[in-house]
Amino acid sequence: MKLGEVNTLKIDRKTQVGLFLTDGKTDVLLPNKYVPKQFEIGDEIPVFIYLDHEERPVATTLKPYINLNEFAWLQVSYINQFGAFVNWGLEKDLFVPFREQARKMEEGKRYMVYLFIDEKTNRLVGSSRIDRFLDNENLTVTEGEEVNLLVSHITDLGINVIINNQHKGLIFLNDVYENISPGKKLTGYIKTIRPDGKIDVSLQKSGTEAIEDQAQLVLNELKANKGFLGLTDNSHPEEIKSVLKMSKKAFKKAVGNLYKNRLIAIEENGIRLVE
Repeated sequence: MKLGEVNTLKIDRKTQVGLFLTDGKTDVLLPNKYVPKQFEIGDEIPVFIYLDHEERPVATTLKPYINLNEFAWLQVSYINQFGAFVNWGLEKDLFVPFREQARKMEEGKRYMVYLFIDEKTNRLVGSSRIDRFLDNENLTVTEGEEVNLLVSHITDLGINVIINNQHKGLIFLNDVYENISPGKKLTGYIKTIRPDGKIDVSLQKSGTEAIEDQAQLVLNELKANKGFLGLTDNSHPEEIKSVLKMSKKAFKKAVGNLYKNRLIAIEENGIRLVE
């Protein structure tokens, strides 16, 4: 039975306080308020295991915003003399001790938090000192690979992201064509892996495959706008970015691809879908 994770357990018996579930070795209580309306003894049920207010393992069918060894953008519910408590979607808030705060947390604000088990107390604990849980020395990704991204924070240089829950990377601002905020989950592509282990990430594919994807985006937008877009080679980059969420360079390549395949006609004031 794994603390901080979803476990599929068997319903062992029903009591006045709820169902007792088992993995064959250990039992845990699923309180009445989380018991499904229909069940039979022996059924298997997925539940999240954490510690209740008395530090006893307890099961819930609620889905937390974060699982063990993962990151999430969480809001501080309250602060006391021991640390901060953040809302992670469960009845009991997640504790973030002062020693695990990258900077002093404030009530009501959101922070990127990592969930781990404190070896000394065997409790689930949160930390906003996320860099120590990210490893860019032993990389598990390669250039061009599609990856899952979680936006951690934004600087003047670019958007800092967590890659596949393991590594840190950067999306340069001039590669971004949509509104992005901390906590947002995205799909990206490894653009460059530098000798020092730093990773540049892009939200668009590169090479021929990227042109094909961007051409499809232009095609979709044409269809959604009665077959005409008032964009040309002379359109301002910001106008193209606003309409299509891509750079002017990418737009020109996509238009060239569509024109080559005789899918569009290029007119003085824009491009038109060929029927």
